[in-house]
Amino acid sequence: MKLLTTQETKDLEEQAIKSGMSEQGLIEEAGLAVAQEAWMLLGTLENRSIIILAGPGNNGSDGLVAARHLHDWGGNITIFTPNGRKSDQNIKELELRDLTLQKKYGEEIRTELETADLVIDSLLGVGKNRAFSENDPISDTLSTLQLARENPQPPKVLAVDMPSGVDSDTGAIEPQTVAADITVTFSTAKVGMYQLPASSVVGQIQVIDIGIPLPTDETPHLELLTSKWARNQLPNRPDDANKGTFGKLLIVGGSTQYRGAITLAGEGAYRAGAGLVTIASPLNVVDSIASNLIEATYLPVAESDGGIAGEAALFMSKLWANFNAVVLGPGLGQAETSQGFLWAALPDINNSVKNGTVLDADALNIISKMSNGKERIPKNSILTPHPGEMARLLDTSIEKIQENRLEAAKEAAQQFKATIVLKGAHTLIVNDNGSAMLSPFANPLLATAGSGDVLSGIMGAYLSQGHQPFQAASLAVYIHGAVGEKIGLEYGKSGLLANEIAKHLPKTVMELLIS
Repeated sequence: MKLLTTQETKDLEEQAIKSGMSEQGLIEEAGLAVAQEAWMLLGTLENRSIIILAGPGNNGSDGLVAARHLHDWGGNITIFTPNGRKSDQNIKELELRDLTLQKKYGEEIRTELETADLVIDSLLGVGKNRAFSENDPISDTLSTLQLARENPQPPKVLAVDMPSGVDSDTGAIEPQTVAADITVTFSTAKVGMYQLPASSVVGQIQVIDIGIPLPTDETPHLELLTSKWARNQLPNRPDDANKGTFGKLLIVGGSTQYRGAITLAGEGAYRAGAGLVTIASPLNVVDSIASNLIEATYLPVAESDGGIAGEAALFMSKLWANFNAVVLGPGLGQAETSQGFLWAALPDINNSVKNGTVLDADALNIISKMSNGKERIPKNSILTPHPGEMARLLDTSIEKIQENRLEAAKEAAQQFKATIVLKGAHTLIVNDNGSAMLSPFANPLLATAGSGDVLSGIMGAYLSQGHQPFQAASLAVYIHGAVGEKIGLEYGKSGLLANEIAKHLPKTVMELLIS
C-alpha cells in the first residue's frame, strides 16, 4: 500500500481537479465516507449526540458534509468552528436543515464535549504546518477535548484525514493532539501515520477511495509492508530441493566480548531457510559457541585483541567466492585489529560475493570511522543501522535522525549506494533508486539484545536464496516484525529472548502462507 507525503497528496488532488474532477465533488465523497464510518463506529444514530469540530479549510468542509448526512440519518448534530468559516455551499446546505455553526471553542464547549457520544475532528487534517500558538482557538479546543476523553464515559473520536496537530510527513505531534479511535483518510494512507508518536494516536486507519487516481507503479513511493506483499515474496521451496538449492551463507563476526551475536544470526538464517550457514570467527569464539549451533559449519580465523585479526583478511581472500551471500558484523567488536580486517576484506567481498552483503552492528561503526568508508561498501549491500549507528554514519545527531527518519534513510541510501534498513519502531527500508518500504510494526517486545542479529541472519538467508537486497531486507523486516506481533499475544511487551524470535520464524511463515 502506497503512503504519501503531504505534498504528494496535494499534487494528486490538484491533478485530479485539472483532469476534470471538481473540488466540491471530492469534498462530497470524503464527507459521505466520514459520515458512513461515524455511523459504523456508533452502531446507531438514534438519540446519539455528535459534535463536529470544523476548521477553516477543506478538512472542515469534509466535516460539514458529514454533519449534513448524519443529521439526515437521525443523529443529533452540533457544529463548532473555533476559527470561524466563510459562508459557502456546505454551510448553506446546513442552514436549510436549521443547523447553525457556532464559533465557540475551548472551555466554552466543555460540557457539550463531555456529554457527546462522538466528536469528529475535522479541524486541520494534513493541513497542520506550524506549531500551535498561545491561546490558539484550535489548540484550546483540543485541550478541552483531551480533558473530556479522561472522563469515565468519554466520547469516541473520529479524525478526518489525520488527528489535528499531527505532522503527516514526520509523525511528530503537538501536545494538544487528541488520540482518535479511528482516522478516516482518503486515497492512500499518509507517511506520518506509521511514524511514532503519530502511530500511537491515529487509532484504526480506514483508507477510503474517493476517486483520485493514484501514482503509477513506476513512480517510486514509500509503501507499507503488508502480509499480502510478504506472502508473494517468500522464496519458492521445491520438493526436489537440496541444501545447495537454498544458498550458502557466510556470517563473519564474533569476539571475546560478544560471543552470542553471531550464533543468533546463524539461528535466524537457518530458521529463515538458508541451506548452509558457515560461521567465521576467532578460534576461541568458535570453541565456545559451536555446541550452541551444531547445524552450522565453522571457519576459525586468527584472533587478536579478542576479535578477528587483520591478517585473517588475507586468509579469507580466496574464500568469499564460495558463498552466495555474507553477513558481516555481528559481535565483531571495534578493536583496531578488527578495523584492519574489515578495511582489507571489503574490496574482496565486493569482487567475489554475487548476491549481496549485510553490514550490521560493529561493521557499521567501523565504516563510519573510515575516511573512505563509503567507497569501500560492496555492491548489493544492505546496511542495518539503528538510529545511533545512523547518526554516526551521517555524522549527525540521533535527534536529527529521528526528526525525519525517511529523509535520513534516503540520504544514507544515496551516500552509500546501498539498501538502508533504519531500525526501530516502524523500520524503514530504502534503496538508492528511490524505492522505500515501511514496517507496520512498532513493538517494544522486539527491543531486546540480539534481536537485530537475528534480523541480519534472516536478511542473509533471503539474499543467499536469490532475493535482491531491497527485497530481502523488506521481507526480513516484515517477518521479524510479524514474529514479534505473534509472540506479543502471549508475552505482552517485555521478556522476549532473541533466540525465541528465531524459533518462531518457521511457524510464522507457515501461517503467512496459509492466510
